[in-house]
Amino acid sequence: MGGNTLDDAAVFRLRPDEAIVSTVDLFTPVVDDPRAYGRIAAANSLSDVYAMGGKPILALNITCFSPEAIPKAVVHEILLGGEEKAREAGVVIGGGHSIKDKELKYGMCVTGIVRPDGVVRNSGAHVGDAIILTKPLGIGLMTTGLKFGLLGKAGVRKVTRVMEELNARAAVVMVRVGATACTDISGYGLLGHALEMAKAGKVEMEIDFDSVPVMSEAYDMLRAEAVAGGLWTNKQYVAPSISVEGATDEEINVLCDPQTSGGLLMAVPSPSAEKAVRMLHKAGAGYSSVVGKVFAKGEGRIIVKR
Repeated sequence: MGGNTLDDAAVFRLRPDEAIVSTVDLFTPVVDDPRAYGRIAAANSLSDVYAMGGKPILALNITCFSPEAIPKAVVHEILLGGEEKAREAGVVIGGGHSIKDKELKYGMCVTGIVRPDGVVRNSGAHVGDAIILTKPLGIGLMTTGLKFGLLGKAGVRKVTRVMEELNARAAVVMVRVGATACTDISGYGLLGHALEMAKAGKVEMEIDFDSVPVMSEAYDMLRAEAVAGGLWTNKQYVAPSISVEGATDEEINVLCDPQTSGGLLMAVPSPSAEKAVRMLHKAGAGYSSVVGKVFAKGEGRIIVKR
């Protein structure tokens, strides 16, 4: 599969009944705890395979750091965190590569497997589908607040748990209920990734803000101006393609907040939506909610309502 619809990972067919899914991701620390950072970066790297309906099986570590600035013990903790999350996912780490760099970064190159007829792309949403989100928003605001020393310990624990959570069980549910399209929410925020899905599928979507799960601390960080620059970039990107009916500017900002290791955003046939949410909750994705719908064919626009 090519990159014409900006799918989350590359898929290469090996034989009629088997294909590989390949992706790579890394980023700078978003929390102070090195091992937690490793777990978060690993979960984030694995997420693109889950978003395609695949099962990750092999990973290679990628690290960038300065030996003069970052103690080996810190790098060791980061790698241990990545190994913990890989083990949870049933993924083998087969080695990796390190680069001398003044800025610390960590992530993984991940290979997974998927049946060619089971690939879930971001372009398959149909009119009438329900849109489901599996993790809450607010991650970017809260991690920025952490950098500024504004986020309390309870907030740090909450956002760390959300980022560390694998999308593995949510992906299993997604496949079982016959999702027509999926992407994971990361740097472009909910609206940015939803817009990619809408454009790829040539459909119009409606997002009901009141149904979107948001961590309450995110609003505190927004009002304290603990905002990542990517939020404003995302907002500018989506502005020509969205219409707002009742939602406030603050709420649109939350929908544009860049996420790290966010949830899956999936289109599911409407008759299966309630069942999907129940299955997601039972699987441990307790924030999962129907947040909108696909209401028409088109060139890719989104209405945000309240």
